Amino acid sequence: MKIFIDTNVFLDLLLKRDGFFEASMIFNSCYENVLEGYIADITLLNIDYIASKQTKNIYEFLKLLNNTFIIIGFDNKMFDLALKIDNNDLEDSVQYICSKNSDCEIIITNDKNFYKEDITVLSSKEFVKEYLS
Repeated sequence: MKIFIDTNVFLDLLLKRDGFFEASMIFNSCYENVLEGYIADITLLNIDYIASKQTKNIYEFLKLLNNTFIIIGFDNKMFDLALKIDNNDLEDSVQYICSKNSDCEIIITNDKNFYKEDITVLSSKEFVKEYLS
């Protein structure tokens, strides 16, 4: 199963926030190739920017993400599509377009307002309950 994972799920894991357990199950399922995990290229930069203020030496974590997940970049055409979405969160729109272009079946995010026109969007807890329990 192809899944797209939002940045906040990895931050839950790295910063040991609420959702840590579910994030670790999802991460491990991708690491063990049970699931095919996709992330946007901006996810790595966002994790570095946000987490480096709260923890040290996150480069090993970023290397692990780089080696475990398929990283999707976006181009002018994809960015144009993201700008046309009626949504206040451009980052979510970009990630939505990335997930659609990669034919992902589900987006996993803990953002309650994540844009979802025609793709299943589940929280990490919902995903684990439905697919990994």
